[in-house]
Amino acid sequence: MRHQYATPWIWFFVLPLALDYKATDANTGHFAQFVFVLPAIAAGLALALIAPRFHERSRLRSAVTASVLLCVLGSVVAQLVQDNDTGNYLRVLLPFGLFMLGYLVACRPWSEFRIAQFEKAVFVANVVSLAFTFGYGMATGGGLEDVRYRIISVTLLGLQGVLLHEFVVARRFSFVTVAVFATSIVIELLSVTRSLLVGTALLFVIAMALSAPSIRQIWRAVGRGMVAGVLLAGVAGIAVLSMPTVAEHWAQRIFASKETVSGKDPTTITRLAEMRDQFDQVTASPETLLFGEGYGHYYRYSPAYLPDLAGQMSEKDFYAINEWAAGHNFWVYQFFAGGLLFGIGMPLASLAALVICFLSYRYWRSVVPDAPMLPVLGRAIMLFAALPATSIGGNPLGPRFSGLIFGIGLGLMIATHARLQRALPARAKRVRKPPLMRLATPPDLPGRIQPGMGRADLATTLGVSRSTAHGASEFGALVSRTSPTQRSNRPTIAR
Repeated sequence: MRHQYATPWIWFFVLPLALDYKATDANTGHFAQFVFVLPAIAAGLALALIAPRFHERSRLRSAVTASVLLCVLGSVVAQLVQDNDTGNYLRVLLPFGLFMLGYLVACRPWSEFRIAQFEKAVFVANVVSLAFTFGYGMATGGGLEDVRYRIISVTLLGLQGVLLHEFVVARRFSFVTVAVFATSIVIELLSVTRSLLVGTALLFVIAMALSAPSIRQIWRAVGRGMVAGVLLAGVAGIAVLSMPTVAEHWAQRIFASKETVSGKDPTTITRLAEMRDQFDQVTASPETLLFGEGYGHYYRYSPAYLPDLAGQMSEKDFYAINEWAAGHNFWVYQFFAGGLLFGIGMPLASLAALVICFLSYRYWRSVVPDAPMLPVLGRAIMLFAALPATSIGGNPLGPRFSGLIFGIGLGLMIATHARLQRALPARAKRVRKPPLMRLATPPDLPGRIQPGMGRADLATTLGVSRSTAHGASEFGALVSRTSPTQRSNRPTIAR
């Protein structure tokens, strides 16, 4: 079967939602926003139909797939039980549905050429989202305090994660990547959002851990980290000197707790009040504890935190809060919306998958550093690691575009791990022996490729072309790559 339209489908799947924007009123929707969803869903369904299939089972892939399907499809049960407003339910569910669709499309054994197209489309879409969101936010007018929430791309940390992989892990620098990363840092500073800086620092630490699979290499990673840190400090210094008002806003945010009557940070208090009310609602009865309150259910601020907001919010405004959108805390909101049966499985499985892939990447990079598709796994890990990093300050699956991108990141990570797990050596079980008696090489494992057997064998086992095996270090979305040379005994269209 020829798939000559796979390339435009990939771009229609990823790019339109990059132009999605945050409305000035969170409780209202715009028809133009929902128009961006239609080509993404149509292209995603087409890609799911033509995607290749795995013939071998993977316990990690099966567990993550089951948890994602249970989270999205199981929400119907909570909706039937709670009977929430249908419009609110569908609007909150849509990003989770896009997350599931992105995962199901990307979690397939695509050819190396198609994977490069997916990575390039995701990178370009993230850059477009960065520029468009900033331009749209500034065009809405008002001071920095009014527009700072609308100039941040919902996938800013995902874009930074991929770029940090290029700088710290792959050690590749170009004018475009450095300029994009510097621009993201400037926008981060203009937004005066502390959680974003914490998320960037977290991704930086993860990138350093990926680049140093052994103790001997940790000092080189620290050196590269210091260079990147100096670059970030220089960009931040230039931004502060050129815009003194930004420094004043940052000082207000950092020392906000000292200016309140209670001595507590008001943003932190409102987040805690929101989580407390969600937790109290979902644990109010055995029914809600099992099935949750459902997506789109209303929640407020817990009255227990009203005294902590004295002087910051009046009692009337405090009790006027009545929200239905996805909560600011991703982990608590999942429990609130889906309960024990449909809520906590997907976040826990995704987090466990990230840890497993992270540890596997470090081990494989130490024993088979030139394995094909290993860089793909590293970039997918950094892209999906932005999900927990984004959850520090908000719900990463609240916006539509971030739901799609993080779903694709999870799918690429799980699919690449499954293919490498079948070919590369598994981690040997540790045996209690004296330090000098421990084996320096992994044991022989039937059916797996051992270090030193040759890249050609690895490429054959992984199902990739020999050209990819010999250029594995250069294979990436941010590196120019020509189409593979067609051979007479190979299909003309790659899946």
